[in-house]
Amino acid sequence: MLIPRQKTPGLIVPLVGGGSFDLATDGSERGTVVCFYRGLHCPLCATYLKELDRLTPEFAERGVKTVAISSDVEERGVAMGKKIEAKNLRIGYDLTLPVAKDWGLYISTSRGKTSIGIEEPALFSEPGLFMVSPEQALYYGSVQTMPFVRPHFSELVGALDFAINNDYPARGEYTGEV
Repeated sequence: MLIPRQKTPGLIVPLVGGGSFDLATDGSERGTVVCFYRGLHCPLCATYLKELDRLTPEFAERGVKTVAISSDVEERGVAMGKKIEAKNLRIGYDLTLPVAKDWGLYISTSRGKTSIGIEEPALFSEPGLFMVSPEQALYYGSVQTMPFVRPHFSELVGALDFAINNDYPARGEYTGEV
């Protein structure tokens, strides 16, 4: 389990369009929003990522970078970028499942073709959303076992405003006996 205020696992993936994303050297002023998504086969992911792409400039105004990552292969990552008409959002691919598990993501098995007629990979990770500090410490985290009921990016932007204005620390950091 990831612990707020503690260092997150490493995260390096190739990016659609070239280059790579390395969380340790991302170089953001206030941190990085890391959105793990299920893959091209997921229609809910496409809608979700469109919203993150739209709000990426608002995160940038607050000194926060964004990236969306899946265990899809390059071809499917490129297809997702085209599908959502990504203009602002970096899209990573080839997330290994051991790294996904290190981040606490749930892993699912294929059920064949989805409602939009795209085959699910044999194994893939379920959604997760994380805000990571420039020092690579966890600030916020949310993981799902299903594609449904995800955190809203607009609420995260508002929460960032509150956190910045009030120097609000990451919560959930206690690991002692209860």
